[in-house]
Amino acid sequence: MGQIFADIKISNPSNPALESVTAKALVDTGALFLCIPQHIAIQLNLTEFEKREVTIADGSKKLVPYVGPIKLNYANRMCLTGALVLGDMVLLGAMPMEDMDLIIHPAQLKLTVNPANPNIAGALVV
Repeated sequence: MGQIFADIKISNPSNPALESVTAKALVDTGALFLCIPQHIAIQLNLTEFEKREVTIADGSKKLVPYVGPIKLNYANRMCLTGALVLGDMVLLGAMPMEDMDLIIHPAQLKLTVNPANPNIAGALVV
């Protein structure tokens, strides 16, 4: 399967006077978190809550800021989350995708809302 990108809107819900940022995000079900570049964290005036140690693709470890709060919008979905400040592009991981009840359509190589819940995000709570 090829790489999948999605245009997502990122905003700071604690400061609604700031304009949101629309970014092309790499959709990655192998990653858990939302990762954003420093530029977006600065533009949205996000608060750094702590540092987290992350293991990146080459196996090395790095200490990065964990920031928030962040509001994500995609299609008719939204979620509130935090993000790791890392890299030069937005990475949309599995946790925010699950939170918004989004799925990957493999044949079309695109991110889409769960067709079982087209209007309101669903969640499995067990």
